Amino acid sequence: MNRPRRLLTRRGLLGLGGLGALAGTGFAYAAWGPRPPGSSRPSGASGPSGHATPATAAVPARMPAEWRPHAATYLAWPPADSLWKDQAPAAQRDIARLARTLAEYEPVALLAGPEEEERARRACGTAIEIVPVPVDDLWIRDTGPVFVIRPGASPGPGLAGVDLHFNGWGGKQRHPRDAQVAGRLLGHGETTRIDAGIVAEGGSVEVDGEGTLLATESSLVNTNRNPGRTRTGIERELKRVLGVTRVIWLAGVRGADITDCHVDTVARFVEPGIVALNRPWHGDGPDVWTRVYEQARGVLAQARDARGRRLEIVEIVEPDPYAIGDRGEEFLSSYLNYYVANGVVVLPRFGDRRADDRAAGVLRDLHPGRDIRQIPIDAVGEGGGGIHCATQQLPRVP
Repeated sequence: MNRPRRLLTRRGLLGLGGLGALAGTGFAYAAWGPRPPGSSRPSGASGPSGHATPATAAVPARMPAEWRPHAATYLAWPPADSLWKDQAPAAQRDIARLARTLAEYEPVALLAGPEEEERARRACGTAIEIVPVPVDDLWIRDTGPVFVIRPGASPGPGLAGVDLHFNGWGGKQRHPRDAQVAGRLLGHGETTRIDAGIVAEGGSVEVDGEGTLLATESSLVNTNRNPGRTRTGIERELKRVLGVTRVIWLAGVRGADITDCHVDTVARFVEPGIVALNRPWHGDGPDVWTRVYEQARGVLAQARDARGRRLEIVEIVEPDPYAIGDRGEEFLSSYLNYYVANGVVVLPRFGDRRADDRAAGVLRDLHPGRDIRQIPIDAVGEGGGGIHCATQQLPRVP
C-alpha cells in the first residue's frame, strides 16, 4: 500500500445581510456595518490582470498571527450541487461539526447560498450566524480575504481585507462563485479593501505577526497564478499588502496537489521563533513529500526571522496510513492543518491512536493555556484539505 497522495484535484479536477448576533463582538460593524459619512474605499485595479495601480490602505497594515485574539471565524458551507456530488452530505457534516466546536470559543460566521441557508442552519445550530454569500466550495482559507490590522488608522486601529484574487489554484477548478467571495465580503461595511497585485491564497502565506512570512515558491512563483512575475516582485507585493519585512521561501512542489503545495501543510509558526514542521510518514520509503520536508527543514534550520532570531523547529509526524483505513489518493493526513482560535486549537483525528495522541500532545505543549480539541474530518480530508483550509480568522481590532 502506498502512502496517500494529494493529486491534482479536490474531488476530481474539477445584497448581504447584517450579522446582528455578532454585534457585541465588533464583528458586525467591522465587516458589515455602514461606512462612516465622508469616507470612501480606495480605488485601483480590479486585480493583477488589470493595469491600474492596486488599491493601497492609507496607512501601513500588518497581518496578525493566527493565535492573536479573533473577533470571529469564517467558514463556508459546501452546496449540495457542488463538486462534492454524493459526498456533499459528508462534507457538510464535517463543516457543521467544526462550526459547533468553534462556536464554543468564538463567534462563527458561515457563508452559504440562499438555497442552502436552512440546511446549514439546522446542521450548525443557532449559535452560528449565516452570511448569505453563495460559494462553490468550502475552502474559505483560499477563497476569502486575508485580514490585516491598520495600527495607525484614525480614530483608532482599523481592519482591512486583502483580496488575493483566487483563481481556482491556477485554473485547476471551476470557481465562478468563489472568485467573488473576497470581493463580496469586503464590498460592504467600513473594512478597507486592499487589492493585491498578485494571485495567491490564504493557505499560501503563514506569518508570525512580527514581520516574518513563510511561503512556498511552488504555489506563488508559478505561471498558473503569476505569469511573468519574479520571486523578487512577488515578495515585494507580499511585504506591501501583509506588512511583513522578511519572507522565508520554501521550495514546495508543483503539480503534486491542487494547491501546488501550500505552506500551511508544510510549516506553521507556533509563536515568533518557533516553527512546527510536518514530517511525512515514510514507511514506504522516500517520496515527493519527504523531499519537500527535507528541503523545508534545511531552509528553516539556516533561516533567521525578521528580528534576527534563529528558528526552533518542532516536528509533527503524520499518521501511519495502514492505521487509518482505506483513504483516497487525495486524502490530506497532515496534523499541521490545524486551526488556532480563542482559547482552543482544533486539529484532526485520523484514527491512528498513537499518532493522534502524539500530535495532540505536541500541540498542547506548544499552545499552553488553550484547549486541544480533536475532531474527525474524514470527508474534508478526502477532498484534499483540512481544518485550516476550511477556516479564516477575522482578527479582533485592538
